[in-house]
Amino acid sequence: MATGISKHKWEDEAHIVSNESYDGDYSYAISYAGKLPDQDIINSENEFKYESLFNKGCQNKIFFGDNLDVLKYLIYHANLKEKVKLIYIDPPYGTNSIFQSRNQKSSYKDDLIGSHYLEFMRRRLILMRELLSNEGSIYMHLDGNMVFEIKVLMDEIFGAKNFRGFITRKKCSHKNATRKTYGNISDYIIFFSKTNQFTWHRASESWSDEKIKKEYPCIDEASGKRYKKVPIHAPGTRHGETGKEWKGRLPPPGKHWQYTPTKLTQLDNAGDIYWSSTGNPRRKLFFDNDKGIPVQDIWMDVQDSLNQNIKMTGYPTEKNPFLLERIIKASSNERDIVLDCFAGSGTTLEVAEQFGRNFIGIDNSSEAIFNIIKRFVNGLEDMGDFTHKTSQLLQTSLFETKEKYAPHVNLRCDFEFFSDTRYSSNVIDILANFNLIDKRSKSGRMGKSFSCPPFRKV
Repeated sequence: MATGISKHKWEDEAHIVSNESYDGDYSYAISYAGKLPDQDIINSENEFKYESLFNKGCQNKIFFGDNLDVLKYLIYHANLKEKVKLIYIDPPYGTNSIFQSRNQKSSYKDDLIGSHYLEFMRRRLILMRELLSNEGSIYMHLDGNMVFEIKVLMDEIFGAKNFRGFITRKKCSHKNATRKTYGNISDYIIFFSKTNQFTWHRASESWSDEKIKKEYPCIDEASGKRYKKVPIHAPGTRHGETGKEWKGRLPPPGKHWQYTPTKLTQLDNAGDIYWSSTGNPRRKLFFDNDKGIPVQDIWMDVQDSLNQNIKMTGYPTEKNPFLLERIIKASSNERDIVLDCFAGSGTTLEVAEQFGRNFIGIDNSSEAIFNIIKRFVNGLEDMGDFTHKTSQLLQTSLFETKEKYAPHVNLRCDFEFFSDTRYSSNVIDILANFNLIDKRSKSGRMGKSFSCPPFRKV
């Protein structure tokens, strides 16, 4: 694998046939009809009003409404400008389709394509940037349909220098119907920060016994500890201490010592340098100092639907909670605000609460809101249960009151609920359906809340 060094180290030894050079600005942007200036988006008035219907004053908040308006509300009325630490979104993908839940209910539309889709996302991403703190990060989950156009758009909005990673995720098991191409089993997560001072806790995986033996094959005679041998030099020529001779040896050509000669001698005296039969020094890296296997940018272990025993709401775009756990732990701290403005089934919100974060969830689909409330009232259902529903149950009205919802509800966590005032009657029906609100007086009837137990892998 090639390792680049500073372009200023070029020594003009190779002959490059074409060596073009460019002067001036190297920034870039996407251009299309209907693209509004940034300030027009940021300064536009909030068109609609939002009212609190339930549990007023709670730090966790759920909104039923258009996220473009809600994001403006959060900036100008909730005083959350530059206070959100982490944003994860799983928005529409620009597929020109509609999606149904596992009980065959229409859940959301994904009917914008091309430049219309780009501008839809751009307006919201600009407002999300305004909400992010200087230590904040944003993760955007997409498939291959518009991911590259959105990457360039996010370069423009957040700055290409703040691009942190392009994660490829295995979303499902293999597919047999390849339609004259390769099986589509991956999707992608684009990771940007607001600045270079972003919150970061390196994600790592636990070691298995087999992996330990493979990666740390050597046994130290003195201590009996497992170790592996790693080079003590690194790419690039240095003229300071790390470029000097150590024990009669210079670093290999084009490289330098990773440590000063003094430090190397200390390591050698401590028995932490391995000398080969040919006199080649390498450092002993012991397993007991290892904090885990750093997570790379290909994620194979967070598929959405592994078997019929997993628990879920049945919402069509529901994501694996361990995917959200990894992101939330890596890019936020306890009591930070985590925002998901395409909240769907509410997985982001529940995982954020489990790990001591405050959440804000937004969705414009009543089916999504129903599933979020169901998650926080009843918990999740086994995936296999959706295959056993009768046709009569599949046709049950979203707002039909069900006897299984007790008059006094134990919520899995506290949250305040807001609605676009134009559609409050719709969402009041949902809240009343779960006995969270008295439909006649619009007063809350919440019972005791409790923290939901952490997810466990099946």
